[in-house]
Amino acid sequence: MSGGEISRPAAPAGDPGPDTDTGPAPVRTGPERRSHPLLEFALTTLLVFAVVTIVRWVFDPASPLALANLHLALLVVGALVGVLLFALLRSPWGRRSGAHVNPAVTLALWRLGVFPGRGVAAYVAAQLGGSVAGTVLARLAWGPAVARVGYGAAVAAPSWNGWAVFTAEAGCLVVVTLVIGFFLVHPARARWFPPALAVLVGAIVAGLGPLSGGSANPARQFGPVLLSGSTAGLWIYLAAPALGAVLGAAAHRFIARGAAPPRDPRRGPGAAPPP
Repeated sequence: MSGGEISRPAAPAGDPGPDTDTGPAPVRTGPERRSHPLLEFALTTLLVFAVVTIVRWVFDPASPLALANLHLALLVVGALVGVLLFALLRSPWGRRSGAHVNPAVTLALWRLGVFPGRGVAAYVAAQLGGSVAGTVLARLAWGPAVARVGYGAAVAAPSWNGWAVFTAEAGCLVVVTLVIGFFLVHPARARWFPPALAVLVGAIVAGLGPLSGGSANPARQFGPVLLSGSTAGLWIYLAAPALGAVLGAAAHRFIARGAAPPRDPRRGPGAAPPP
């Protein structure tokens, strides 16, 4: 799973926007923004390629780096994915596009009022396309070893039924969305958002990996499942995070009722988020 950079309301036309070295990237408008779905495609391709690669080396029995203990293996995977997510968030491309790399995060930011609804479809399409591209690249890079680990797809424990997995995956996005919402209403603490999200995603992978699979990201699961051919439960990993994002945004609005709406501090105290 991965998360995304917090997006602030759009800057006025022609305004280059504030320095984002220590905080979230603003949502920009105009010609510059047209390239953002392409950046999301590239970032998601990199994310999924790296995740499949990590799973290939940690779980393939033929790998010299394989770990027999499932919990230890997932702890390592979670830590590496967290570091990778942090790097994507802080990268120049990540600061420009927001580094959502997760359709559910894009949906959450829209429902939180800080990402334009007209951009959701393009971002989601780019992220899902990047998921397929990243999986294909991993297969080309590592050969049959990728197939031996199911193309890196998250797998639920046999003792967990579909509704248990659905609840866990949705719950993850409720928590992720509430964390995003917290930093939106506390912009002075925005510099802590990338490490906080990286730790949270790593904990999801390590803690829920042996149970629900710990995906919490439709893009993380989409490409690997399609290429593996085991698509029976794919709908859960697509729908549950989306529902969790919507519920998390609703919960944030309830908790933050009466608080000032998220805004770009350069625009004055009354600036409202885009619809």
